[in-house]
Amino acid sequence: MIGRLRGLLDSIATDHVIVDVHGVGYVVVCGARTVASLPRQGEAVDLLIETQVREDSLTLFGFVTQAERQWFRLLQNIQGVGSRLALALLGVCAPDDLARAVAAQDRAVLTRAPGVGPKLAERIVRELKDKIGQIGAAPGTPAPGAAGAVAGRSDFEDALSALVNLGYGRSEAHRALEQAVAELGSDTSLDRLIRAGLKALTPA
Repeated sequence: MIGRLRGLLDSIATDHVIVDVHGVGYVVVCGARTVASLPRQGEAVDLLIETQVREDSLTLFGFVTQAERQWFRLLQNIQGVGSRLALALLGVCAPDDLARAVAAQDRAVLTRAPGVGPKLAERIVRELKDKIGQIGAAPGTPAPGAAGAVAGRSDFEDALSALVNLGYGRSEAHRALEQAVAELGSDTSLDRLIRAGLKALTPA
C-alpha cells in the first residue's frame, strides 16, 4: 500500500495529478480544493495517499492534510457515499467546515456538492454527528460542536434556532455561537449568547 508520495508535480488536471517520483509517474486522484492548493507544475509536492484496491483497479487518492484523508475515509462509511462523492464533498467544504456543518446539522451546505441531494445530506449529518470527535480540529481551532455542549444543549440550540430564523445559515450561526461561548463562558445566558452571536455575524 502507498501512504505517501513525495516528488515533482509532473502535470495537473481537473481531477488528478501526476507525481514524478524518481522517474516513475504516479496518477493521483484529487479533489478540487486539493488541486487548487498544490504548487506549480515542476515543483516539489508532498501528498498523503489513500490507496484503494478493487478487483480490476488500483487507485491513489491524494490529500494535503491528514484531516482531509480522515474525512475521506469517514464519509465512505455512509451508505451511498463512494470515493468520488467523498471527494466532491471535500471539494466544497474544508474539513473544519464539514465538521461544523455536521455538528450544526446544516444539510444545505452538503447539497452544494454535485450528486448530494437532500436525503443523502440528511443521512450524512445524522450518521456522522456522533463521530466527528474522531477527527481532531486544526491547531488553535475549537472542535466543532464542543462549544454547544459546554453552553448547555438547550440554550445553544435555542440561540442557534433564533439566529437561523433571522436569516443566517446554520453553519455560520453555529460558528458564531461557538465563538461566543468561548469568549463568555459556559454560564452565558440565552440573551447574551444571542447578542454575542449577532455581534460575531455582523461585519465591523
